[in-house]
Amino acid sequence: MNTLATECSLSKESEAQAVTRADTCSQTSLTPNSRKVKSGCDAVDGESKDYMTESEIAQFLAASKQGRHGIRDYCMMLIAYRHGLRVSELIDIRLADVDMVTARLFVRRLKGSLSTHQPIEGDELRAIRAWLRQRSLESNAAHSPFLFLSERGPFTRQALNYLVQQTGERAKLGFRVHPHTLRHSCGFYLANKGLDTRLIQDYLGHRNIAHTSRYTRTAASRFEGLWR
Repeated sequence: MNTLATECSLSKESEAQAVTRADTCSQTSLTPNSRKVKSGCDAVDGESKDYMTESEIAQFLAASKQGRHGIRDYCMMLIAYRHGLRVSELIDIRLADVDMVTARLFVRRLKGSLSTHQPIEGDELRAIRAWLRQRSLESNAAHSPFLFLSERGPFTRQALNYLVQQTGERAKLGFRVHPHTLRHSCGFYLANKGLDTRLIQDYLGHRNIAHTSRYTRTAASRFEGLWR
């Protein structure tokens, strides 16, 4: 897909193409050490980088403001990162899920995960307010319950995947960024703060704590002070 593709054309992507890409992501390959790893779509313990450090997140968020829909894109990327959202969870956020008075976001987790009310930080509140002002001017926003809208209405997975990829390229990070990269980045950030694994599990909505422990197991904070 060339860089001239738009949200409109992406929303028309055929199901066959989406299935092909999903199949590619689910394939595994053998490393020289005969260890199976995923092909790069979701491989925290694999050999490709699938998370961003705090400085890289700052670059990525700055780049999100530079697109055609910078106000919306920045708000989406910030919320996706801060709350460790999956693609389907991000595009499914409703206006009713955001309480601007108490600064709380209802995170509706999927895959049978734990749904929670989570605090919204000050920079998130400002980003949401800016987007809501812009959203009120959108012709397709009047009757939509969804918080985030593309040019053709509710976001599709394909349109969001493309948006994140293009933002990553503008940020010049040197590796490809997927939507799930933001979720992994949230997990690593929380783990590096030394937070309890169970707390991180509940925040990210993991059903299996093994999915959380991979963040805490590799957190740099665990190894601080070893040479003192």
